Amino acid sequence: MWKKIAGVAGVGVVGATGLLYKFNGSAEQLQFPNIRSKHSLVAKHVTKDKWDKLAGHKTATSGFTLGKAISCAVEFDNQHCGIYAGDYDSYQDFAAVFDPIIQEYHGISANARHTSDMDVSKIKGNVHPNAPVKSVRIRVGRSFNGFGLSPGITRKQRTDLEKLLKTAFANFQGDLKGNYYPLLGMDENVRQQLVDDHFLFMSGDPNLQVAGMERDWPEGRGIFHNKDKTFLVWVNEEDQTRIISMQKGGDVKAVFERLARGIEPSVTPSTRNPGNRLCSTRSTGTSTPAPPTSERVCEPRYTLTYPGGPPRVSIP
Repeated sequence: MWKKIAGVAGVGVVGATGLLYKFNGSAEQLQFPNIRSKHSLVAKHVTKDKWDKLAGHKTATSGFTLGKAISCAVEFDNQHCGIYAGDYDSYQDFAAVFDPIIQEYHGISANARHTSDMDVSKIKGNVHPNAPVKSVRIRVGRSFNGFGLSPGITRKQRTDLEKLLKTAFANFQGDLKGNYYPLLGMDENVRQQLVDDHFLFMSGDPNLQVAGMERDWPEGRGIFHNKDKTFLVWVNEEDQTRIISMQKGGDVKAVFERLARGIEPSVTPSTRNPGNRLCSTRSTGTSTPAPPTSERVCEPRYTLTYPGGPPRVSIP
């Protein structure tokens, strides 16, 4: 259990490892840390030599450190990866750690190049209409330069990004048009409806808390969805934006087409100016806080039923 430290300014809790934790939930180690997740990629790739070279560095966008990045691997003993990026800079400034972790996790080479293609016309075929597919959902994460990612984003950056995205949502037209519902001050009837629709994201995940992603909860966070509830955007949860297209039945092409329209030309141009470009790298594509999702940031999921089985099965 975490406990408060009395009489120490600016300090919130001490983790089970005895490391000092600030209110943002991130470890500020002053010496080479005891990495409790002994078999994690962090334990393999955060060597003392790398630590000594990088531990004192802070990123320009959010002042993020390597100590904050590996908080989960230090605090918990069950991590496979164990590292989060606090901003786009983290992938560059701490490349000696992030690059080999991403390469090993995804099985890619150091000279790999990511290809992104949202051209719907290239999708051939579809799910057979007689297949027992009840619904299809495709989601992507998108991040914008100039704002920290959730483990490192400052309070002002988070609220500024929310304002920017609200402006983008107001530009949606046709079947994409809808409403944005901020978590802060949310009406109880709205909250319950979002719960009933399985749209609402909540706090309480230990990994997200230790990684610093739930600071200032619920300020600067919210959910947009269109009238038909087939297009959603989560704002400032684990990703800066998690964009979701879904519908009943197995029409994958229609779901992807709506997703592509929701990203281009709506959300992206509304937020893409010289200071707010999409965060991406040539090797892994879109930059998200978690390296495991950086290479496969587009994720399809199907819900189906079949005779003799459970009533609903989700297949990622």
